[in-house]
Amino acid sequence: MDFIRQLREMLDHSGFEYELIYHERPLRSAEEGAEHFGIPIGQTAPTLVLETSRGLRALVISGRKGKTDLQKIASALALKEVKLASPGRVSKETGFQVGSIPLVGLALPFILDRKIFEFPFIYGGAGVPGWTLKIIPGALEELNLVEGVVELE
Repeated sequence: MDFIRQLREMLDHSGFEYELIYHERPLRSAEEGAEHFGIPIGQTAPTLVLETSRGLRALVISGRKGKTDLQKIASALALKEVKLASPGRVSKETGFQVGSIPLVGLALPFILDRKIFEFPFIYGGAGVPGWTLKIIPGALEELNLVEGVVELE
């Protein structure tokens, strides 16, 4: 719960419009999130952690993407290797569980899916199971160290 407090303070200070939303049960997929909030699946924005040839990276994708083309990311960012980090490595290196990786406040370089910018707000991880962050996509560019915005389709 400390991270939620820290996140709220950071977002209040940022001036970006956002909402931290609590729900009784964790949302485990883009489909569950879209159904719970009554939004298009593309408006959900899961954060994945990637192992790359230049270290760990956070990837925020549109939920409508389905399977992510990691080779396309590698090519777009001139990375030799890209793969999903294991849940154990994600937890060890970030302190967060897979499925709750925050959209902002993570000490990793970020890669953003261009599709998230099609929506006025996106819904994604807030760092704690049972919490969702609703925020404007442009805030991610300002609040994170963004390595690139890529077209994944």
